[in-house]
Amino acid sequence: MNPPATERPEGPESPARRVLVSGASRGLGRAVARAFAGNGDRVAVHYGSRRQDARRTLDGLAGTGHVLVGGDLSDPAGAAEVAALAAEGLGGIDVLVNNAAVNERHPLAETSYEDWAAVWQRHVSVNLLATANLSHLAARRMIDQGGGGRIVNIGSRGAFRGEPDHPAYGATKAAVHALGQSLAVSLAPYGIGVASVAPGFFETERVAHRLSGAEGAAIRAQSPFGRVASADEVASAVLWLASPAAEWSSGAVLDLNGASHLRT
Repeated sequence: MNPPATERPEGPESPARRVLVSGASRGLGRAVARAFAGNGDRVAVHYGSRRQDARRTLDGLAGTGHVLVGGDLSDPAGAAEVAALAAEGLGGIDVLVNNAAVNERHPLAETSYEDWAAVWQRHVSVNLLATANLSHLAARRMIDQGGGGRIVNIGSRGAFRGEPDHPAYGATKAAVHALGQSLAVSLAPYGIGVASVAPGFFETERVAHRLSGAEGAAIRAQSPFGRVASADEVASAVLWLASPAAEWSSGAVLDLNGASHLRT
């Protein structure tokens, strides 16, 4: 199904892309969806359980032709349904942004073994396996479409510096970075670029409470700029990595942490 020609004035140099953003009900996912919509692209806004929040994201997007897609990405069948619904609603998939993730506090010394095992299972299922599954589902569609494409993964600074209170988050984000690099090599012959961003702390409604008082001052002091990033700053980097100009950045893991953590 091709998008109606009236949805966006298109020329040969600027066709509207079909973009699936996972975990787009709020926070960074919402900012990423807005960035692509503002660029003239058509967006499938995915949500797991926050349908009302996702509807607000959808209603706030510029342009037309966007769709709402719900589904449990921790289940391989659910991921397949999400990809199918997005492709049906948009007429295909040209860009995938793997943003959906869980991040639960579970320091080893304070966490029972039963809770520890359950937390790790959730993190692996959502942060890593869902990313791998959606990447397969989207990339195979891009290959069949024959026009190349882009996959951008949301990783984390914590993959490099360690996450003592959130070890499963840090470990799964490191795995996401490695997955993206492997896929960058295997998918390049099909014109599909794959890259990741590794943000430091950035402000969303979910973590806004942590930015007040002494904790907020300590978080801002991590960067020599004396602040944290906005979700829009991270979204701008995602938009660029998905652009035609960024093809030679395939395989990159882009640090977005305001010089709060430097790696060699």
